[in-house]
Amino acid sequence: MSTRYDGPIVDAHQHFWTLAGNRHPWLAPGVLVPHRYGDYSAIKRDYLPADYRRDGADHQVVGTVYVEAEWDPATPLDETRFVTRLAQLTGLPNAMAAQAWLDRDDVADLLAAQCRFALVRSIRHKPAHAGDGPTLMSDARWRDGYAQLAQHGLHFELQAPWRHLHEAAALARNFPQTLLIVNHAGVPGDRSDATLNGWRDGLAALAALPNTAVKVSGLCETGKPWSVEANRAVLETLRALFGADRLMFGSNFPVDGLFLSLDALIAGFGTLVSAWRPSEQRAFFHDTAMRVYRPVDLSNPTSRTLS
Repeated sequence: MSTRYDGPIVDAHQHFWTLAGNRHPWLAPGVLVPHRYGDYSAIKRDYLPADYRRDGADHQVVGTVYVEAEWDPATPLDETRFVTRLAQLTGLPNAMAAQAWLDRDDVADLLAAQCRFALVRSIRHKPAHAGDGPTLMSDARWRDGYAQLAQHGLHFELQAPWRHLHEAAALARNFPQTLLIVNHAGVPGDRSDATLNGWRDGLAALAALPNTAVKVSGLCETGKPWSVEANRAVLETLRALFGADRLMFGSNFPVDGLFLSLDALIAGFGTLVSAWRPSEQRAFFHDTAMRVYRPVDLSNPTSRTLS
């Protein structure tokens, strides 16, 4: 019997930004960088907590995790200050994946500085390059930076095409004290048999390691509407490999707003997991993200941790 989840939600992957000051080079006027979703001009607008709350008003979103949004890499701490101020003023977000390029000369100082902010739980630095060869995950200098995450208790957010998942598994195996969180479900891309078979094999290598988890987000396909049927096999593969207690719902808003509303996205995922046990549904939508990110409420100094 299927039962639709109607409990609290922690959105484990979303973004806020304002366009003033051109702090995000990829969102600057006249700029369109290569993007897996194609033309993203429609999201070149301010997107702030009030917008998110309006978009998710029909659901019990009790907290969100902000993920670095390609802020100018010369000033990564300014992004963290911006996000912290939003949280203090509005109550969102409640945790953060901050930017830190792990091959920087000053990475040790930068990681220490990021950790001084109450929201920061993890670090993202996209390691992939065009093509199928080794990425920064195999670079000695980058790995030296990665090795420093554990001493700060920081997780790592991996966003890389599915072809690099085996390389990511080697990274997770070499650094067992660091939780590696796969963003966007490992970026399966299209839904052809060849792609899904390769994607599944790469994820299986990661799933065999206890220090890995997956954010189920960013599953749109260029030129196609988001649909339950297009993602049913993806969700069942993830459940079989990782179990619900290592999966987290993420909206990737406003980026995935190029394809559908936040209401429709949450409802669609609700349909996809409706046959799961109630405890699994709650893990997917709430409990895993609560455990991994320990969300806080900076807008209420007397209540630092979300219940």
